This record gives sequence, C-alpha cells and structure tokens, in this order.
Amino acid sequence: MSKLPDKTPDPSPRLPTEPVRRANDGKPFGGVERRRSPRAVPEAAEAAQATEVTVFHELGKALTSSLQLDQVLRTIMEKINEVLRPDTWSLLLMDVDKGELYFQIATGVGAEALKDVRIKLGQGLAGWVAQTGEVVVVPDTSKDSRFFAQVDERTKMETRSIVAVPVRFRDHCLGVIELINCIGPEGFSKRDLALLEALADYAAIAIENARHVQRIHELTITDDCTSLYNARHLNFMLDTELYRSHRYAFEFSLIFIDLDHFKNINDTHGHLMGSKLLAEIGSAIKEKCRMIDLAFRYGGDEFVILLPQTSKENALGVARRLHILIREAVWLKEPGLLTLTFATKSSRRRARIHG
Repeated sequence: MSKLPDKTPDPSPRLPTEPVRRANDGKPFGGVERRRSPRAVPEAAEAAQATEVTVFHELGKALTSSLQLDQVLRTIMEKINEVLRPDTWSLLLMDVDKGELYFQIATGVGAEALKDVRIKLGQGLAGWVAQTGEVVVVPDTSKDSRFFAQVDERTKMETRSIVAVPVRFRDHCLGVIELINCIGPEGFSKRDLALLEALADYAAIAIENARHVQRIHELTITDDCTSLYNARHLNFMLDTELYRSHRYAFEFSLIFIDLDHFKNINDTHGHLMGSKLLAEIGSAIKEKCRMIDLAFRYGGDEFVILLPQTSKENALGVARRLHILIREAVWLKEPGLLTLTFATKSSRRRARIHG
C-alpha cells in the first residue's frame, strides 16, 4: 500500500494528512460548502470547469508518459483530492485469487493502520461496490447497514459519509475508489459524481496498462513448458547474487538437477508426454522451494535452484529431499521411467548426489 507524502508546496488545498474534521469544529465542510454553494457566481463555475479540463489534460499526459502504475495512480488520486476535497480517500485494488480488496493507496492519519486490512467481496460499502459494480453515495453511514465500522476502529477516525465508485475495465472490477466525508449540506452533485467516475476510468486504464506490461515482462523470463524461470533470468539473478555475495559477504548455493535417461521417455512415449513430465517435475521443485529461493529450467531436462544466503550443508539437505521426492514419486502414472543426477554448488564448495 502506498501513502502520499505529508507535505506539498501548494498550501491552498487541504493536505491529506490533516486531522479529520469533527462535527463540533463549526465548519466541517467549509471547502465543500463554498464549492457547492447555490449562490456561487458564474465566474466560479467557469473556474471549476477550467480546473476539470486541466485535470483531464494532466491525467492524459500521465497515462501516455509513464507505465509505472504507482506513479499514475498517485497522480489520479491527487487530482481527486484537489477537485473534490474529501477528508480522506483511498484506492482499493482487487486480489482476484483471494476475492478480497486491499488498500493500494490511502491518506489521512489512519493510513498506516490500513496496510494489512482486507475486505471481502460484499463486505462493507467498498465490498458491496466491488461485488455489484454500482456507485454508492451514503450521506449518513450510521443509517446504512452495509457500513463496515471495523475500518474506523483501526484508523481511529469518524466516517460520517462515503462516496464509492468501482474501478472497472470492461466487465471486470479492478478496485474501488472511496471518498470519506466529502458530502456537504447540498449533497454530492451529479457533476461531481460524473467527474469521479471519469477519474475511476482513468485509474482502470492505468491498471490494465501496467498489468499488460507486467505480463509481457513475465513472458520474457518464464519457461513456457514448466512455468519456472528461464536461463535468461538465471543469468541475471546470478549476477545479482554474486554482487550481493561480494558486497555483503553473503553465501549462496546452486542446485543443478539433471534427469537421467529422459531421451528414452521422449523416444518411447513421445515428446508430448516428455513435456508433461517436465511440467510435473518443475511444479514439484517449485513447491519445495522457500519464498526466497528461485527455480529455473536451464534447458532440456536440466533444472537449477538458486538458494540465497544458504550454505553448502543446507543446500545438500535440500538436494537430498528433492532427490527422494522425485525418485519415489509416480510421474505420469508410469513409475520407474527415469533416474536423476543432482549437483550442488555453493559459493565456497561443491558436492554431487546420484540416484
């Protein structure tokens, strides 16, 4: 989750990190009242329109000049804060695998407390918006049963009103933008809501662009057959680990795995079955790795495991466990098709395992 800097050179907008205005402050919606006052002169309306044009112009430049997701999202959310002036606001993104929302960007005094907060689909107003894909405007949260009070308990804030819009790309909900305490006495105008939805569309474009770039990058470093990293990425990571090893005196180890008689499997059962076997073994290797370990398909029937900050003795233990696992497992439901040769190499010594 990202948090915007606490300082800005422009003193005119209210800073995101200013204390939340309470009802007894006397002017809880000062900026909003001025912006939505029915007595506003035509010049003020024209100035607002000019501001909106400037906002969209700057967002267009941000989208076309940067593929850094965090940078573009920050720009979008800053413009929301600049134009609509909520007490606090947040951008929640969807974790598709878990079906949960998490806070990508948040502002305000309680932003740090939201780092580990997860909201399930249908839970609270944000979860409801993500589930239904509909906009929600709640002038009084105390009268809405969907309000999720546990977030206020975490942040020590008082949420009086919420405006939430989905961040959608085609038929998929990518996240939710929430504005807290931004509804003044005149309500939340249709013009402001349309502006917020348009900004949410910009956020959706930025997210999709960044994800496409990420997918392309993953394809360049991933082996198609096994979904492990490829030899190109191994070379890059070896350079990284060698640098870390020399600079910080960290020890690291490599495990080389070679499948014996793999050619016989291809000749007897066909290359399709051989590819399936490689995929199964690659998946088994990846499952046995730690979070910091990296598994690679080096080429053909050869695999490499990079073990950062691991001694030769510990690497030998990992190699033995993998050797037993692969030797005793039933692959493709046809046992006894192959044996293996393991070789481990640490940044200090070398050993071999045969089986």
